[in-house]
Amino acid sequence: METYYNPEDLPKFEEIGKEVPELAQKFFEYYGAVFAQGELTEREKALIALAVAHAVQCPYCIDAYTEACLEKGSNLAEMTEAIHVVTAIRGGASLVHGIQMRNMTEKLSM
Repeated sequence: METYYNPEDLPKFEEIGKEVPELAQKFFEYYGAVFAQGELTEREKALIALAVAHAVQCPYCIDAYTEACLEKGSNLAEMTEAIHVVTAIRGGASLVHGIQMRNMTEKLSM
């Protein structure tokens, strides 16, 4: 079955800079700096990226950071726990916005 998501497109990511190479270069330099060892290890950054990839629902990022996590020594249990963390945060963010709904209901019910 064909879908919008094509795994073969992921390696083509760098082609995005063909028409405006100076902007792509700046992005890729920044991207590389962000994921380099710093206060957080590359492994920790890959786990964060994997979790965020699930939150923003990017299948390309999920593929890329699943591979990066494994390459940097994470295991399936750690990766799954990271997904649960982002799920809890995303779910909590949805629930806390329920206060807005409650406030509006009270306002309109007066």
